[in-house]
Amino acid sequence: MKKNQLEIACFNYESAIIAQENGADRIELCENMKLGGTTPNSILVVKVRESLNIKMHVIIRPRGGDFVYSDEELVEMKQDIKQYKKLGVDGFVFGILKDSGNINKRQNRELVHLAHPLPCTFHRAFDVVKDVEKSLEDIIDCGFKTILTSGQAINVEEGILALERIQDLAKNRIEIMPGGGLRSSNIKLLQERLDLTFYHSSAITNNSETANPEEIKELRNFL
Repeated sequence: MKKNQLEIACFNYESAIIAQENGADRIELCENMKLGGTTPNSILVVKVRESLNIKMHVIIRPRGGDFVYSDEELVEMKQDIKQYKKLGVDGFVFGILKDSGNINKRQNRELVHLAHPLPCTFHRAFDVVKDVEKSLEDIIDCGFKTILTSGQAINVEEGILALERIQDLAKNRIEIMPGGGLRSSNIKLLQERLDLTFYHSSAITNNSETANPEEIKELRNFL
């Protein structure tokens, strides 16, 4: 039976342990919070994998900034996927656009194919695409299983109407995971409007880069 679940974005080892101990269903492992999350180094991936029983997805993003990547950067992303598959991760998170603001189907397909059979999430690059409807269809066509989005807004609360629309357009063909400013203070609003899904939060409530265990428990309580 399907139910709401919780993914915690973790920018360090401590957050991953806190996420597991406080009821998260899955983590998204990244580094460089100030850049919006980049590919974690292999030492961190190994350390977290050895310590976690819950599912662990890894972001594949070679740098901060935009989501348009050169062929050289694509090679780097492929190498990271190959390496981390061998380390036993459970899925990958990435997203590649064209200069036009459309989905780069060729590059995304190559990475999804390489990651197979592990599931892939198209991350918040979706929040800057030009055409939501066309991009949604392109992402489904590329083979992604999930889209992480704030509804193209500054946070999920502002994007609630768009999130509803995107979920309707998806028609259960792909999971729409709300993320971006998601906290225990606004998750109830989303739950009242959205179908069952994964919810995504860093659960950071102060100036650190580490998840707050109490916030994770609060988020969990609403699910």
